Amino acid sequence: MAGPVDRTARETDLRGRLLAWLPARLAPVGHEDFSLSAFTAPDAGYSGTTAFFTAAWTLGGRPTRHELVLRMQSQVHQVFVAPDAIRQAEVMRRLGGHPGVPTPEIVLTEADPAVLGAPFYLMKRVEGRVPSDVPSWHKRGWTTELTQAQRARMYDNALQSLVAVHAIGDADDLAFLRGPVPDGKSALERYLDDLLAWHTWCADDLRVGADLIRRALDVIVDTRPDTATEGVVWGDARVGNICFADDLSVAALFDWEGATTGPPGIDLGWWLMFERYLCEALGFTRQPGTPDDEAILRRYEELGGKPTGDVAYYRLLAAVVLALITNRLAILLTRDGLDEATARSYPRTALALVEEYLADHTTRRRTT
Repeated sequence: MAGPVDRTARETDLRGRLLAWLPARLAPVGHEDFSLSAFTAPDAGYSGTTAFFTAAWTLGGRPTRHELVLRMQSQVHQVFVAPDAIRQAEVMRRLGGHPGVPTPEIVLTEADPAVLGAPFYLMKRVEGRVPSDVPSWHKRGWTTELTQAQRARMYDNALQSLVAVHAIGDADDLAFLRGPVPDGKSALERYLDDLLAWHTWCADDLRVGADLIRRALDVIVDTRPDTATEGVVWGDARVGNICFADDLSVAALFDWEGATTGPPGIDLGWWLMFERYLCEALGFTRQPGTPDDEAILRRYEELGGKPTGDVAYYRLLAAVVLALITNRLAILLTRDGLDEATARSYPRTALALVEEYLADHTTRRRTT
């Protein structure tokens, strides 16, 4: 487990490297007194390093300050099979140009790991507030201080952004997200192929619920909807990846690492599942103004969204993905010093949802 001294030394080294590399690429010719503030880190996950800082210089006697965010690909741990910080930056560049899909402005990217130790990008810091995962925004934090009407407005704005993501139809953007594909396979089939490959990659590390995950994957493959629908899939569509301005409008959509193409049900299932994961699965009750599953689906359609297929299938799919993520996360958390019981509580909560959604999906198929 890395202690405070190790982290401080690493941050000092990282800041020193960035200070040597960045001025010529960020500041204009003729600048003076370039400086970087100390780094501060948000409560971030395990898919990469994130640091907030200020870059400052003077030009012609006039001071300039830029509030920036460093996002660097993980060097020492992996939750996903192939993290790609540069691709994520390009996704934000492309999708942020579409109406209703605000993303942080990318300042620069660097693919050469020799600069900081891993590929990275810099983006402008977005002013606003992000609902918390830990502790759950359904229980604590600034969202609990909102009125019912404010909370309803925040949530409605979030759903409008999801609809806007799914409305993107630009052929070039879809081709970029799709990447090289085998002939004759639908977007959903390709998504499932990637999921099965990911499961194979991390199967030996599944400490909790390996048999249930395998059984659920078999059902997911065997009952795959026959759909050729293909649009933008955010990949981590949820309220906790949205930055809200003071007026509760959406300031930015974050975390595009898993962006791909497929039917909108992939995002809808994830959105619904994750709300349950952060609320009812933890014994909480949704606060006034926060819609339940049926109200979310109804409002999504009212705003112009076009769901496809049985939502029970996509909720099950989402829960299995989360069970894989949290299993991997539990290993990393234990390695970094968290007690094993607490670390394993994350995949256990996800697996309870897998079991619930698997039963629901099976029942629905029997009765239709």
